[in-house]
Amino acid sequence: MPPPCLHPAFRSFCARLAFPLLVTAASAQTAPPPPLDAVASDPVKMGWMVGSPPPPEKIFKFSDGSFRSFPQSRWAYAHIREFVPTRAVSRGNSPVTPLPRAERDDLDAITFFPAGSDRPMTWAQSLLANYTDGILVLHRGQVVYERYFGVLTPSRQHIAFSVTRSLVGTLAAALVAEGALDEAALVARYVPELRDSGFGDAAVRQIMDMTVGIKYSEAYTDPKADHWDFNRAGGWLPRPIGEQGPGSFYGYLPSIQKERSHGDVFAYKTPNANVLGWIMHRATGKSIGDLLEERIWSKLGAEEDAYFTVDSTGTEHSGGGLNLTLRDLARFGEMIRLSGRFHGRQIVPRAAIDGIRRGGNPEHFAKAGYKARPGWSYRNMWWISHDSHGHFSARGIHGQGIYIYPVAEMVVVRFASHPAASTANHDPTMLPAFEALARHLARAAR
Repeated sequence: MPPPCLHPAFRSFCARLAFPLLVTAASAQTAPPPPLDAVASDPVKMGWMVGSPPPPEKIFKFSDGSFRSFPQSRWAYAHIREFVPTRAVSRGNSPVTPLPRAERDDLDAITFFPAGSDRPMTWAQSLLANYTDGILVLHRGQVVYERYFGVLTPSRQHIAFSVTRSLVGTLAAALVAEGALDEAALVARYVPELRDSGFGDAAVRQIMDMTVGIKYSEAYTDPKADHWDFNRAGGWLPRPIGEQGPGSFYGYLPSIQKERSHGDVFAYKTPNANVLGWIMHRATGKSIGDLLEERIWSKLGAEEDAYFTVDSTGTEHSGGGLNLTLRDLARFGEMIRLSGRFHGRQIVPRAAIDGIRRGGNPEHFAKAGYKARPGWSYRNMWWISHDSHGHFSARGIHGQGIYIYPVAEMVVVRFASHPAASTANHDPTMLPAFEALARHLARAAR
């Protein structure tokens, strides 16, 4: 098969996958070239970090931020612990829970139309179009499809980015269901250090549903956005020599101020997840890593340990620092599909999962301006579509995700290293592909 952006079936679509960075006529006559396609940027083909030592031109580092630059990121996202500090989330000593296999050979040829396109695309083509590193499909609890690309393998952890916060939100929902966390309480009750911040007078429920009116920019294409200062504080980006600023997540969070009233507008902003992690630590006396390990990971029958990135104080990045294997992500997704029950064991209270599936307030969501997701909502740090499939998802930048389709009894998990961060660059292909897959599997099961 030719490289995806040369294939006539989706050449026009790939043209829209370039970084959303434009140069003005005053500074240049032409736009910058699009990024390498998935075939040309394959990290094995590129030869990154190979050798003893690797050639200088094949090395990238944390100190200059190159590990997060495309195409180096296609190697780095499966090797995060080699660049930043981490802590393990142990799988425990329980036996591995098997994933039964019933692999199919008819899925690659499934055809669909990307959003806004009149040219068909196949399932196999969509994987390259979205720079997939690994993808696994469960249908009725059986693995029907599993593929790996680049340097990812079944036993290697990959950064989950914002999928992390859906696991954190699930833990919070479980604590609320058990009465161990008061969703109506104000943040300042649990974390007095945030009393004078934009979070202090917000309710825990508003943190969980991201309807907090904080002044914080998360525009990934704006080099001056608050997002980058937050990442530097948490040790995710190097700090320029001589620049001063907070040296931890907890050091940064109190500086975020209030911009508007809480509770009536959805605003997707990472610090909410880090505040939620702080709240749960105070409520239980256990860090997010400990809670995930004790309440889910050691009970799931995972194949491998997971791990969190941590800041200079050892605090886990509960907004985007979880790394895990694709198969273990699938186990977690199947447990959610089965209302918190997995392999004969109730791991998360059913009430917590029922709350996620009901979703949040679509009116609050609509005010955020996600025009490509009409009728959606957000609840417990999960995205709820309210469509005929009952589809809800955990979503992360550069293409990470858990996509659950209850009506089709399907779970799709994927890792990727798309050059553009925003899911707006992946959804036009990804969501129609998953919908076509769900319809195909539902028909085949009849």
